[in-house]
Amino acid sequence: MHSVSLCQLQLTSVAELRMNRNFTIMNIIKRLPVMMLPLVLVACNQMDDLTVTISSNDKEMTAESAVNFVTQSEQQLSELGQEAERMAWVYSNFITVDTEKLAANANKKFTAKQVELAIEAAAYNDVAGVDAGTRRKLDILRSGIVIPAPSDAAKTAEQSEIGAKMGGMYGKGEYCYANGECLDLGHLSDIMAESRDPAALLEAWDGWRKVSPPMKDLYARQVELANEGATELGFADLGTMWRSAYDMPPAEFPGELDRLWGEVKPLYEALHCHVRAKLGEQYGTDLVPQNGPIPAHLLGNMWAQDWSNIYPLVSPPETGSSYDLSAILKEKDFNAISMVETGEAFFSSLGFEELPDTFWERSLFVKPQDRDVVCHASAWDVDEKDDLRIKMCIKVNAEDFNTIHHELGHNYYQRAYNQESYLYRTSANDGFHEAVGDTIALSITPEYLQKIGLIENVPDASGDLALLMKRALEGIAFLPFGLMVDQWRWQVFAGEAGPEGYNDLWWQLREKYQGVKSPNERPADAFDPGAKYHVPGNTPYTRYFLARILQFQFHRSLCEIAGDKGPVHRCSIYGNKEAGERLNAMLEMGRREAWPVELEALTGQQEMDATAILDYFAPLQAWLDEQNADRQCGW
Repeated sequence: MHSVSLCQLQLTSVAELRMNRNFTIMNIIKRLPVMMLPLVLVACNQMDDLTVTISSNDKEMTAESAVNFVTQSEQQLSELGQEAERMAWVYSNFITVDTEKLAANANKKFTAKQVELAIEAAAYNDVAGVDAGTRRKLDILRSGIVIPAPSDAAKTAEQSEIGAKMGGMYGKGEYCYANGECLDLGHLSDIMAESRDPAALLEAWDGWRKVSPPMKDLYARQVELANEGATELGFADLGTMWRSAYDMPPAEFPGELDRLWGEVKPLYEALHCHVRAKLGEQYGTDLVPQNGPIPAHLLGNMWAQDWSNIYPLVSPPETGSSYDLSAILKEKDFNAISMVETGEAFFSSLGFEELPDTFWERSLFVKPQDRDVVCHASAWDVDEKDDLRIKMCIKVNAEDFNTIHHELGHNYYQRAYNQESYLYRTSANDGFHEAVGDTIALSITPEYLQKIGLIENVPDASGDLALLMKRALEGIAFLPFGLMVDQWRWQVFAGEAGPEGYNDLWWQLREKYQGVKSPNERPADAFDPGAKYHVPGNTPYTRYFLARILQFQFHRSLCEIAGDKGPVHRCSIYGNKEAGERLNAMLEMGRREAWPVELEALTGQQEMDATAILDYFAPLQAWLDEQNADRQCGW
């Protein structure tokens, strides 16, 4: 027998929660088997001390006992998860000291049980005769903790304290200018998005990275402790543990990612080449050399992961008719409710049942005037049956119109798999859930807007380049960043880079994949990975890369099922019940089958296919190649 402290998951700050769309306890609890995101609420050191006693070594470990253990585990997690979910909902909608404590206590019990079950599940690793379904669930249980702590109580407490400290550093981080003005990440990000002054951009960029150096030693110690915890669960290191969740040998998964990146890399390189040329025109080629990486502070985003803010600098000529969806929504007197009703009608047109009355009674659509709430958009499944909700502070604009369709995609996915057993009530892999919502958003085309009466005429193809460029600056620009964050972590977890080499490795990978470079010489104590929330927050990142790949693969397949013969970027599956039926067939599986099997149910393919991105952006690719004909591309 041995005992472990309960708080083995990292907790993060409410401030960061507010900044991350879809970062909710629902996403933690309801996607428990794969995603197990860091839990929000309070630091472990604020909780009462509690230990969990594991007695698996004292009982006979057999195939039969494994089945019983899994059955009991699912029941226990379901009960505790629902309690934590309800408390989290109350906390997110009524942010007070008291609701924070209540939510933390509920989470405490859930976390304690999760830790206990992960350790006991690991004890079945070598038990013979366990059937495939039970083995799958045992693997889900033991790999579900993002940051496993060692069983030693003192080390567990240390790890919890480290997580709390780093979360606090990030959430409270700010940069103070010489004039005494101090700005947080939100305000610094506004400068990155809006300014065209390279000196102002550099100071904002560099200023935010002064927050993270104190995290470096803490992060290094956390890596040591987490690796020890992963080893106790039967994994070589934490990176191996994370990669084990993808229904293939962990050692093969990086090769799969490289294959996908190789398929889409030519499009990214063409976009990079064009953007670099236009930035050279804006800032001069002394600052932006035309034969190397792009300085990271010039791309409109604090991490150069989304380039949409520099669209005016790189846009193609806008020809043909266009429309302003935000203005149209306001002209037609749309409000929060009617926007959500429009999103529901999209799914109804595919054959999905309407949302329950409780959805409309219990969701939060508009920011209350009398209290603080967490405003980021999120989708919730409170009772694992039909208590579906979204929580948004909806504004009548195009962005929120798209977001509503995305969030409802999560809700319909949750309802589709609610008949599965507890550990299968999640997506096929951690990229699927986000991909489904994003797939639906791709069907918000001019044709769709015309069908629902928001525009009278569909613009001709002459205006497509502008739309595709906007989407590429957001989605295609993100791909190499989405890939490299975990590439960095996996090498760190494997011991291939120590603290002294953290920053050098970070920039080596950023240059390799993104073709971006640090805009200045980095100091010896720099810890630039810590300036990206997901690193100190310990949120696995590969899921976001996979979601981008899958959303276009899903979209292309659904358009083929719908019989659409036009360009895939103009296709909307609105109103096609055959497409809806095929989509639902995949959603209903949850995580019951390996993701290649579930992918095949929708696409007819058992492997992820990034060529769908090339099909979608084909007109833009042709235009970029034309623009780049006389340019030196690559870095």
